Amino acid sequence: MIRNAPKEAAVFGVDLGKNLFHVVGLDARGGVIQRAKFRRDTVLAFFQRAAPTLVGMEACPGSQWFARKLQAFGHEVRIVPAQFVKPFVKSQKNDTIDAEAIPEAVTRPTMRFTQVRTVEQIDVQALHRMRDQLVSSRTRLVNQARAFCLEYGIAMRQGIGTFRVDLPRILADDSNDLSQAMRQMLAEVLDDIGHVDHRISSVTRQIEALADREDRARRLMTIPGIGPMAATALLAAVGDGRQFRRARELAAWLGLTPREHSTGGKTTLLGISKRGNRYVRKLLVHGARSCITHMNRTKDRIGDWLDALESRMHVNKVTVALAAKMARMAWAIIVRPGAIYDRRDPAVA
Repeated sequence: MIRNAPKEAAVFGVDLGKNLFHVVGLDARGGVIQRAKFRRDTVLAFFQRAAPTLVGMEACPGSQWFARKLQAFGHEVRIVPAQFVKPFVKSQKNDTIDAEAIPEAVTRPTMRFTQVRTVEQIDVQALHRMRDQLVSSRTRLVNQARAFCLEYGIAMRQGIGTFRVDLPRILADDSNDLSQAMRQMLAEVLDDIGHVDHRISSVTRQIEALADREDRARRLMTIPGIGPMAATALLAAVGDGRQFRRARELAAWLGLTPREHSTGGKTTLLGISKRGNRYVRKLLVHGARSCITHMNRTKDRIGDWLDALESRMHVNKVTVALAAKMARMAWAIIVRPGAIYDRRDPAVA
């Protein structure tokens, strides 16, 4: 007899770990009928023997890979954010109790789930995360070099472009107070920044090439303020967009809609929630800020809308409002095959 053979459960909950996986099975009435613990090399064999059923797990590193493996075995997989599982933990906390709470959470009819991503989405997301990390590393190097120079009475202008001009000039100036040791150190920092610049350019070219090949990305780039970076990041984050019932849900998921704290029939709206994907939200806000500055408002119907907003609120609020509108337009393009942004003249609109 096979030890820990799978039973006929209506739903399994899996608490994922690096090496140990805790599995709890519930029957159709919600009663626990199986508890088991597996190592990484045996948990897949357990689910391969199990009859196809519903399997739930928390969103965490490794959940996407495990979900794709289970889907290949014929199981229906639901990934739920960890904060939505916590209310179902009854007492104390350990891995088995967490695994028992997960199937209760995933069977709720109003629960929200994380979409199972494809390998291509994971690859694009990894490129974006690598580029973001490289840009942060470059910023840290530049700030460190500025601080070193200030210790010798040398102030530098702001901006990465001016930094590339100023630092070589400072290193070549023998009349300043830089010591020889610091001069050598700053030269090495400049070489490191050049290497990081090369890496950033390489990753950026890869992302742009992906955007050129992907039909949905090309259609997303017809929206003002959305370029290759934002288009591919959106597709990597939301996939086909079918997990959102309407466009506003995508904007809310990105944290671009107001937080609400209402009670007693009195509606109270606060600032934007800043929930969800911070990176995609940042790209959309930057794109919206670029539109507000550079868009020819006489050639697009959004121009009149922006003018009306700017007449009654701060430009930062206008920027976020435009970013939310861009997110809603992006959802419409993602879920509707062949759809593009219809750039109409204000007089025609």
